[in-house]
Amino acid sequence: MADPMRIRAQVSGDKATVRVLMSHEMESGQRKDAAGKLVPAWYIQEVTAALNGKQVLAAEWGPAVSKNPFMQFAIKGAKAGDKVAVTWKDNKGDTRTDEATVS
Repeated sequence: MADPMRIRAQVSGDKATVRVLMSHEMESGQRKDAAGKLVPAWYIQEVTAALNGKQVLAAEWGPAVSKNPFMQFAIKGAKAGDKVAVTWKDNKGDTRTDEATVS
């Protein structure tokens, strides 16, 4: 997975809307390949977000989440120039972190 996450964070009033598109294949473990063997489960388990280093979101996901998931959330008190970091960890131990500046 060489593609980074795509994060956009925009201020509107006293909150920032954060949109994240994550690059991940997301296998449920229930699909079979061409040979009829089950494709092993491979999915994002944990997602966290931080504003200027302080955690503001924690989520636990499972195998039912779609390929290349999209997530949107709001952060109260964010202002232009703040840094938003999003991190995910999958069930194979792979981790990805990406950061964006609130505009």
